[in-house]
This record gives sequence, C-alpha cells and structure tokens, in this order.
Amino acid sequence: MSAKERKAYSGAFKCMYTSLSKSDSTLVPGARSRYDDFVGQHINQTRSIHGTGNFLSWHRYFVHSFENALREECGYTGFQPYWNWFSYQDDLSKSPVFDGSATSMGGDGYYVKHNGSTGGGGRIYLPSGNGRGCIKSGPFKNVQLNLGPISPTMAGANKSASALAWNPRCAKRDLTNFASNTWFTFENLYNITLGAASKDISSFQNELQGRFADGFLGLHASGHFAIGGDSGDLYSSVNDPVFFMHHAMLDRVWWIWQALHLDQARSVEGSRSMLDPNDPRTTLDHVIETNWLNTPDVKISDVMSTLSGEPLCYIYL
Repeated sequence: MSAKERKAYSGAFKCMYTSLSKSDSTLVPGARSRYDDFVGQHINQTRSIHGTGNFLSWHRYFVHSFENALREECGYTGFQPYWNWFSYQDDLSKSPVFDGSATSMGGDGYYVKHNGSTGGGGRIYLPSGNGRGCIKSGPFKNVQLNLGPISPTMAGANKSASALAWNPRCAKRDLTNFASNTWFTFENLYNITLGAASKDISSFQNELQGRFADGFLGLHASGHFAIGGDSGDLYSSVNDPVFFMHHAMLDRVWWIWQALHLDQARSVEGSRSMLDPNDPRTTLDHVIETNWLNTPDVKISDVMSTLSGEPLCYIYL
C-alpha cells in the first residue's frame, strides 16, 4: 500500500472511533463508539466462534462487515489489507505496520517492566517484549478503548469488573518477536496448505488455531501474541486495530487452502461451542449473526467462496 492508502485506512478507523455506537445498550452497555460495536460483537460470541466449525467463516464475514462499515459509514474507498506475517518477523518494530510512523497502525507500547504473557490457556509462556504500556506513537497513540479486558494474558493486567461494562482506558501493546520468530515460519505455512495438516478442513483449521497442549500456538494465536497487550485477550482482541489485518491474513491462508483443495473447499467440521465435541456439529446452513454490524445475517454456505458476488467479491494477491 502507498503512504496515502495507509493513511486513508487508519483515518477510516479514527472515524469508527469517533462515530457513535449502534449497539443495543442493554446488550453492550459499555459501547460508546462504532468501533466498540465490533468489539462487543466479538466478545458476545467468543465461545461460539473459536475452536468451532465456524471459526473461519465467521471471521471471514466479520472482517467483511468491518470493511463494509469503513466504506459506507466512513467514506473509505480502499480495500481491506492483510498483515504479511512473513516480513519483519525478526523485528516487528521495523515493520511498516508497527513502526509507529504516521502511515503505520501504531507502534509498540511504552515500556513497563513485566513478566511476559501466557498463551494457549496458560500452557505456553511468552517472554516480555519492550512494551506493555499504552501505544506510544503513530495514528492510534491516543485511542480510547471502552470494553474489556475480559481474559487478559499479560502479567499484571487486570480484567474489567464486567465483560461488557464501560471501562475507558488506552490501547496497550507489547510487540513480542519471540512469537513471530517461533511460529511465523514458511514450514508452518506449508504444513497447513500442502503438508500433513492440509489433508482436510479439520486438520487445517486445528493446526491454524494451534495445538496448545503440545506447546504450539499456531498462526492464529501467535499473531495475537506477537502484537501482545490487548490483542492477547481472546474475547476483546478486536480492541487492537491490527486485528482486522491479522484476520485478513488468516482468511488469505484459508483462501489459498481452498484453492489448493477444490474438492474440499466448501467443507466444514467442528462443533458450535468452543472445543465441545458433544455439541451439535456445524453445517453449511448454520447462520452467522451480525446484529448491529449493518450487514445482513448469512448462512455459512454464503461465504464459503470469496467470488460468490453476494455478499463477497474479492481475491488475494
């Protein structure tokens, strides 16, 4: 993206932060901004969209809904970019995404000494980076968050008294090269697109989301923990503005897998509740509810192809 395009993208975010919430105040009482509507939606549905059969499809449509809001409500005319994990993973602070410049998505947090973070349900320790405090530079330096944290993973972070209550504070980050160096590898990408973990949708999505008992974060969780801070909270990770770029990259990997496995491109597998094998299985008729996000509810079958024309029409480069 050019510098102008990057500024247009972050500028549209600022519009979302300053526009009023459209959420039902009885369901998300702490929401103040339009951006909070997306945070609240993710919080409300967390346990039915992770470790589930709809993880990929739900987040694909969620990113689309956010892009739609940027366009229709904030005048954005660009596209939804993705975060290329395989550039600057040795030093995230040098990435154009995180370098803290006016064209970035904000820099690291101010340094606050702490004892690292734990991922994978507390099974995987990640050493601290050079941040932990409020984002110190770039377009999101003074952004106010209003919801969460619900399940903070960074040492010393305190959760909100109530999941959806108003809790005004700054956005925090702790860029962690340990996570990006360890799991952002071409070997891991190959494994889920052409290797052993690519054989079916179950193997693909499980490897993508991580094998925590084995100490393997996977490309999904490692992205959140590489950013650190608010991004490491499974429930309210949307609070970090790079959430949508990270999940666009995850969608790109799924898109690649689908293109390489056309006979399985429309397959789904998994329960409807997080890691619950006894819960009803997900099907293509399962509905993705959007509530106040200003996009219609759709069936999973409607978003299995990015070239369906309605509601999706895009490819990745």
